[in-house]
Amino acid sequence: MSRPRILILTIPHGAAHQRVAAALRQALLDLDPGLTVEVVNALEHCARWFRAYYDSYEIPLKYWPSLWGWIEGKQHAHTSTGPGWLYRRGGRGLFRFIKRFAPDIVIATEVGTIELAALHKREGGGRYFLVGATAGVDIDRPWAQPEAGLYPVMAGDVAAQLARAGVPPEKILPCGVPIDPAFGSLPDRHAARERLEITSTQPLVLVLFGGGGHGRPADIIRQLGGGSLPYQAVLIAGRNRRLEKDLNALCRDTPRFRVLGWVNNMHEWLAAADLLISKPGGMTVTEAINSGVPLLAFDPLPGAERRACELIEKWKTGFWVRKPEDLGPLVERLLSQPEQLHALEENCRALARPHAARQAAQAILERWRLAS
Repeated sequence: MSRPRILILTIPHGAAHQRVAAALRQALLDLDPGLTVEVVNALEHCARWFRAYYDSYEIPLKYWPSLWGWIEGKQHAHTSTGPGWLYRRGGRGLFRFIKRFAPDIVIATEVGTIELAALHKREGGGRYFLVGATAGVDIDRPWAQPEAGLYPVMAGDVAAQLARAGVPPEKILPCGVPIDPAFGSLPDRHAARERLEITSTQPLVLVLFGGGGHGRPADIIRQLGGGSLPYQAVLIAGRNRRLEKDLNALCRDTPRFRVLGWVNNMHEWLAAADLLISKPGGMTVTEAINSGVPLLAFDPLPGAERRACELIEKWKTGFWVRKPEDLGPLVERLLSQPEQLHALEENCRALARPHAARQAAQAILERWRLAS
């Protein structure tokens, strides 16, 4: 049997979908370097007006978060994130691209991309094996598409949500969220700190603002700067240069704070940390769990991030910090109570699946061969 041509569909909304795509591409090529595996931004091949529609979520998210929470909640529970006619017309360019690429396997890493691919299979003659690979720690109902043949997902809640949505058990692979293979061989805390030039005698609190650099830095720094317990903090601003500049200004009188922009070695920073403070995006939660680092979820967006907060507390892998003034005392309490911190770390390790991408890649190729 010849090697399959593999197309991975993603979008640039946040970094999570792209990181799942990159992890699966790497895992597939590690299994067979001769494979053709291409990752594409699905929106680049859709109609311009459809891209504008798809990106319009940013308006209520920025100016009316409660409205976005209501919209996202409806999409989460409905069978589709948008009208079928809209996807049918807006996705014509993508359908033509898929036909030209002639994939044997299509992997969708975002809910709209699996809806588009399923529509193409259902109505456009697509004959490829379709895979749904979500980056989230919960899953929207529209992920459940009859045309999909496999779902590599987090065990437990996500797998159960898919089953309740009608996905047959044999299509659900509870291997974990596909994650960068680097998380499968993390350095120990001492080695990571030595490599990153971090003091090994004080606890390290890592603060993330996401790839795009979002959050309330003044609230976080005010809380972390007011405690009496000696610890160091590293704040990573992502690609937001303005935020990086603001953080440097806010931290200039606090020597124990260190500010960074975009980093390519997040696995090392997580390996070095005792605590993580961050918005609870799906991939951030997954990477924290796989690094054994308790997460203090701060300032979540309505919808998926707030559902992630509830899961973090359900799994006992961290806490949802609901009020800014609770952050500083919680950090001090956890760092001064090693037994509680250790219990959170152990709960993370119990859920960790650092080799999920490889297991998913193996299953994808095996299921394709069986279906061919």
